[in-house]
Amino acid sequence: MESVDLEALVYRGITLNSILDQLGMPWDLGKWPLVVPLLKLMVNVCLVMSVMLFLDRVYMGVVKLFIKLLGRKPEKNYKWEAMKDDIELGSSSYPMVLVQIPMYNEKEVYQLSIGAACDLSWPSDRIIIQVLDDSTDLAVKKMVEAECKKWKGKGKNIKYEIRDNRNGYKAGALKQGLKHSYVSQCDFVAIFDADFQPESDFLKRTIPFFVHNPEIGLVQARWKFANADECLMTRMQEMSLNYHFIVEQEVGSQTYAFFGFNGTAGVWRIKALDEAGGWKDRTTVEDMDLAVRATLQGWKFVFVNDIKVANELPSTFKAFRYQQHRWSCGPANLFKKMAAEIITNKKVTLWKKLYVLYSFFFVRKVVAHIVTFTFYCVVLPLTVLVPEVEVPKWAVVYIPTTITILNAVGTPRSLHLVIFWVVFENVMAMHRTKATIIGLLEIGRVNEWVVTEKLGDALKPKASATSTSPVSSAPVKKPKAFASIWARLRWLEISVGMFIFLCGWYDFCYGKNHYFIYLFLQAISFFVVGLGYVGTFVSN
Repeated sequence: MESVDLEALVYRGITLNSILDQLGMPWDLGKWPLVVPLLKLMVNVCLVMSVMLFLDRVYMGVVKLFIKLLGRKPEKNYKWEAMKDDIELGSSSYPMVLVQIPMYNEKEVYQLSIGAACDLSWPSDRIIIQVLDDSTDLAVKKMVEAECKKWKGKGKNIKYEIRDNRNGYKAGALKQGLKHSYVSQCDFVAIFDADFQPESDFLKRTIPFFVHNPEIGLVQARWKFANADECLMTRMQEMSLNYHFIVEQEVGSQTYAFFGFNGTAGVWRIKALDEAGGWKDRTTVEDMDLAVRATLQGWKFVFVNDIKVANELPSTFKAFRYQQHRWSCGPANLFKKMAAEIITNKKVTLWKKLYVLYSFFFVRKVVAHIVTFTFYCVVLPLTVLVPEVEVPKWAVVYIPTTITILNAVGTPRSLHLVIFWVVFENVMAMHRTKATIIGLLEIGRVNEWVVTEKLGDALKPKASATSTSPVSSAPVKKPKAFASIWARLRWLEISVGMFIFLCGWYDFCYGKNHYFIYLFLQAISFFVVGLGYVGTFVSN
């Protein structure tokens, strides 16, 4: 009886082994002729992109260091003199300024932005405030219009403008706003999104650049974030955006190369805007589009780091994801549309054309997104399963460490959060890569425009317990528990997280690369987002 059982076990074992052998046979047959060469190719491509990104980051870091050591300021690079009252000319010595505030159902922040614009320190007869309201909510429209009437009653020259449609979204609204007859009086236009609150001296600090330097077409101010401490996700955003402004924008400005208009908190010379062809809605980054075209006309831009305009960061993951899709898809699509025009342009130097095409567009708007996700979330985990393919230590350790440090320097108070920033940025790189490919191929959601949700809580002064909201809302019926959990799931993030976790587990048990700590951390970040528990650690 025992011999029969032993024979049965042996038989079963042989059968199980044979089944496993059969399952593994396609992998063994295709590994050397197909998988290994393909993975080696992917590694080499990623190494090239990593070096490109590394050199770009180091270049900007070195330039930024020299800017700091030499104490270079825009006021020193260009002629700048404070605006002064003229006894004979009176207020007419001040140029006429148009302030545009585009809005779309901004019930939480409309009062703040309109109030900040109306408080700008500038002669009242030399400024026109234009509220461009594309709201589809009639209640919000009435409130915005009432707010404009209130300020008009206080003597402010404020115009409330609406359209019959939302063609072109923000670009369409700004373009339509410039067509009104009273705009012909204006020399400059300042633009503020609905959640931006400039300081009262904003115009007095920016307009002198234009007055004394006729070649300047744009003055861009820096953003500061009123709700940066709201949650971990806003802290991560602050780190990325601070690097963008403090390093990327300032380096582009100080080297007279190029930097993009951020769509708000900036002032345009209307002549430059007109010469560039005005606003166009062919991509979701109408601000960058305008900046590139103005640069090709020979206009210079100035970024002023010391002028900061308060605004609100997206505090929900949904809003942040939509924003990042627009900010990644749009530049890639614009790169495709304008590459030939940039190359054939005769008005700017070869250096500037190379900077715009290679550094600004290709490396920062295409390579940076693709290599971050492809290399660290796909290729590197795959090399654990295929040990025949090796990745050099400098590419795994030194390059990403250097890039991370350079990115984090702009926000020293968040250095202790750098690990969270790395893994969260890698999750977002998946969405940015997808958006970049959509933009390059002009498919799917290439022209999708979703207005970033604004809550306004961090921007508003604390209300008293007896205060009432101007908008009443009916109680929201909460969904059932299971339906709520199911709605939070994001299967793409869960799938990628599972893949990375399995690679990490294999590396922990059998591998020789010892990437498993990083892989486990990265997998957890994908699971946190994918399972809808991003709100537990950041915001829902």
